[in-house]
Amino acid sequence: MKTKEDYQLQVKDIHLSFGGIMALNGVTTGVRKGEIFSIIGPNGAGKTCLLNCINRFYHPERGTILFEGRDISRMKPHKIAGMGIARTFQNVELFAHMTVLDNIKLGAHVHLKSGFLSGGIYYGKSRNEELQLRKEIEEKIIDLLEIEPIRKQVVHTLPYGLQKRVELARALAMKPRVLLLDEPATGMNLEETEDIARFILDINEEWGITIILIEHDMGVVMDISDRICVLDFGLKIAEGKPQEIRHDENVIKAYLGEEDITYSRLGA
Repeated sequence: MKTKEDYQLQVKDIHLSFGGIMALNGVTTGVRKGEIFSIIGPNGAGKTCLLNCINRFYHPERGTILFEGRDISRMKPHKIAGMGIARTFQNVELFAHMTVLDNIKLGAHVHLKSGFLSGGIYYGKSRNEELQLRKEIEEKIIDLLEIEPIRKQVVHTLPYGLQKRVELARALAMKPRVLLLDEPATGMNLEETEDIARFILDINEEWGITIILIEHDMGVVMDISDRICVLDFGLKIAEGKPQEIRHDENVIKAYLGEEDITYSRLGA
């Protein structure tokens, strides 16, 4: 059995407040390499705030964030991305007037070795690197997420579900070791939700990428998660395997005040 020392990414005693509102109150948790680790809780529980602290969009007042044993608590967001932590968002954050392929390629720029000067002097080197990047994206990411037919389309012409898939593709182009997914199935119909759950499993199982998932669809959470952390009003109230969380009294009270959690109502 793995221990706390096996955590690939760990947050310790994270505190975050906005004015007099405590968004995160001493949250400590961690994800092990290769896990799908879900963070759930009622609206306003602090879930997205925790992801924002991990990739340094927010700066917690207190606490430590460790990635593969290294303290990243004070790192710049682009440095964290370069270390292998990628992110998607609740709302689609794409360049609406660019093509699908160009949006995805932007995710990989954090790893390109040819800078502006070398691109101007050694055009061939930059060109070769760009072609290699495109080949990797088309052969791996576009194929995995089944978006070959739309690769040349402009993003704003696509339905919402496909835009969310493109955003996931862009995050994968960053070659992450840990992927933070903030409500990837929000706004999707049943078929689209089943597709995104399948893609998350494929990314985790075939590519070995650790997943930290925020999701309100409890069917998805319970089906694909290895472990679940539950937040309520900025506090961690439970952590464990899906079946343990489903019957945890504190979780039931936070969501429903009933004796059992139903998939259809838990995320309400």
